[in-house]
Amino acid sequence: MASDQENSQDANAPDDTSEKEITRGITIMKSIIRDRDKAVTYNVNWNADNQLIGSNAAKLASYIGTLVRMHIPITATRWSNKELGSAKDKIWTEILRSFNIEDTTIRKKYILQLAGKRHRGWRTFLTNKYLKDKEIFFVEYDPEYPVKYAIFITEEEWVAFVAQRRDENFKKVSATNRERASNPTYAYKKGRLGYARLEEKILDETKSDATSLPPHVLWKEARVGKDGTVRDDVQHIYDECETLSQSISTAEDQENRSVLSRALNVPEYPGRVRGKGHGCTPTSLYKNPRRRNPSNQEVMETLQALQAQVLQLQKDNERYMCMEKCSSQLKETSEKASINCQNKFPEGISSCQLYLSSPTYRLVGKGKVHNTSGDLLHHRPLPDGHLKVSVDVVLDKDALLPIPDIVSETTLLRDAIGSFVAWPLDLIFIDDETPTKPASKDKGILRHNESVASQKEVFAQGSQQLSQKIGSRQKNKRDLPVTYLPKKGAFVPRYQISLETLVDSSDMATAGAIRLLDMEEDIFGYSCTETIGKEDLEHIFRHQELGVGVIHTYIRFLYDNFMRGNDQLSNRFRFVSSSLVNKALICREPDSCREYLVKRFMASSTNNLYLWPYNSGCHWLLLAIDPLKEVVYFLNSIDGEWTNYPDMKQLVDTSIKVFRSQRQARVPRTKSSNITWIKVQCPLQRNGIDCGYFVMRFMREIINMNQIEIPITYFDEYKCAHYTRLQLEQIKEELCQYFIEKRLISI
Repeated sequence: MASDQENSQDANAPDDTSEKEITRGITIMKSIIRDRDKAVTYNVNWNADNQLIGSNAAKLASYIGTLVRMHIPITATRWSNKELGSAKDKIWTEILRSFNIEDTTIRKKYILQLAGKRHRGWRTFLTNKYLKDKEIFFVEYDPEYPVKYAIFITEEEWVAFVAQRRDENFKKVSATNRERASNPTYAYKKGRLGYARLEEKILDETKSDATSLPPHVLWKEARVGKDGTVRDDVQHIYDECETLSQSISTAEDQENRSVLSRALNVPEYPGRVRGKGHGCTPTSLYKNPRRRNPSNQEVMETLQALQAQVLQLQKDNERYMCMEKCSSQLKETSEKASINCQNKFPEGISSCQLYLSSPTYRLVGKGKVHNTSGDLLHHRPLPDGHLKVSVDVVLDKDALLPIPDIVSETTLLRDAIGSFVAWPLDLIFIDDETPTKPASKDKGILRHNESVASQKEVFAQGSQQLSQKIGSRQKNKRDLPVTYLPKKGAFVPRYQISLETLVDSSDMATAGAIRLLDMEEDIFGYSCTETIGKEDLEHIFRHQELGVGVIHTYIRFLYDNFMRGNDQLSNRFRFVSSSLVNKALICREPDSCREYLVKRFMASSTNNLYLWPYNSGCHWLLLAIDPLKEVVYFLNSIDGEWTNYPDMKQLVDTSIKVFRSQRQARVPRTKSSNITWIKVQCPLQRNGIDCGYFVMRFMREIINMNQIEIPITYFDEYKCAHYTRLQLEQIKEELCQYFIEKRLISI
């Protein structure tokens, strides 16, 4: 009995098995278990195609079969079933205990695929031996339970297995496969040797320095019988492969069908290489994946994408032709465009008023006219009779652009804030000019045709008398007393009065005069220069709608007076530039807007609150964004919802998701698409002018409270239904004081 146990043909039973040996028994690899207990392990080798070779390859393959029979039930019909995961892990663990194999994904995949083949072979063996007769037909009687394999199969499993195999669908599949395999055209004649070990044997016998052989060479050798003769049809295929290999490159071999498949005139199957055996894939053979043929669904998706591109090109062509028709007088060369410097307007940049003559002659907006030689608009020459204008303020929200912008598909003036448009010369007026009556049926500018914003002039108690005194434009403005009190106890806007006096006494009183304010990189994430014109200051003095320049100047004031030198505030609060992200740019250049926001968010390593004054075209509102917590606070002084601004919301949501991806944050699946938007119950304005002033005060109060989280009902210290005029005048006073202290206006 002891000699039988030592017999190498009989293997050792696993430790957890108490079954007695059966004469002429099953292979259970006792020797491997015995060596494992002695801490003896086996080395295995791999060829260049990641296939198992070497002296211990057959032993490992047999051991894999033993482990499969022990751990995988014969009733398992699909090897890919997830329920087999724990059993597969046990097989892999047992193999690592006895064989020196790298614990890598590619090695584990190979071994488990080989285990799957062993499992299919095991089930096929049981079927042929116990369920079929000598003619390989299914028997009608109930087969006996195979007691010999009781160590691997329970009686319940056997009954279920027999029922599976007697299923009519399985019988049909079995008959089809049997018919297909019964008479192979080119029979394989190397038994259990396999392609990998056959290749190893040939290389050893020929003492070749090569690491692998071409698939068609192995295919031929695998069909040579024991007598060494080669059939004529096999030799013919080999010769044809040799001929094809001289005319087809490796890339062509990979991209389409291999040389062997071409010679055999058979299709190529994904994930395998014909003539190389188990484990060799296009990835391992060609060192990169073989391209597969696209599925029908992928072809339809590609076709739909191409159709959408064609439709888009047609639309672009129609817009282009429309623009060409509207701009038939467009200059053909940039040299002709260089004469665009009109004598009517001073050279350079000047604050201006923008008018339209249809359907009524009216003031629709304010901005800056750029009268420079050779100026282009969106890389195209300006139309005849037009100048390039940047839009700062819109007074008529329904006003149309004189020439639609085909680049951004913008037609409304309110959507062009912060961008450049072409404007007719006869409808542009420098601020010091007064528009004359148009040569049309209109008899002048009718007050009821002007926008509400252009008619309103709201002043605090006593400020009307101050404005009248200042607006009288005395000849000697230096003598204007800055401490003039219109009424005892009334609020006196001293800095506004002083600044207006300085403006009227300086070169800023002339048309086109501007001041430049440097914006440091820490403010918006990039260095830039803000342009301040006389018109911007007039908006403050007359309490009119504010442009981007004033809002950005106040942000510079907040940075200088609250955050500079205060690490806590400067690390907690950041700003987003309204010049780089506004409605017009979101529509025209959404990618650049998103890139700027993501870059801004990535600049911080701790929780920050990003304050973004957003101009929707004719209204200012404030967004306070916490990108790490993915929370957006929405402060709107006209009680609107964020759903009214879908382009803005989509940009913010997308930017936060990209930021999340770039910092590789793990977010619960339930929150992955849900970014929290909070509508703050902030003070509301009571007219159509104050939105810019409200946004500036919102930013000041948020920074002053030094809190990342903004309560839904707003801060208790500043909670109110509406800001008073005095509270807004305080913001204006801070701005004017800042202008004076920075010496932006000097006599």
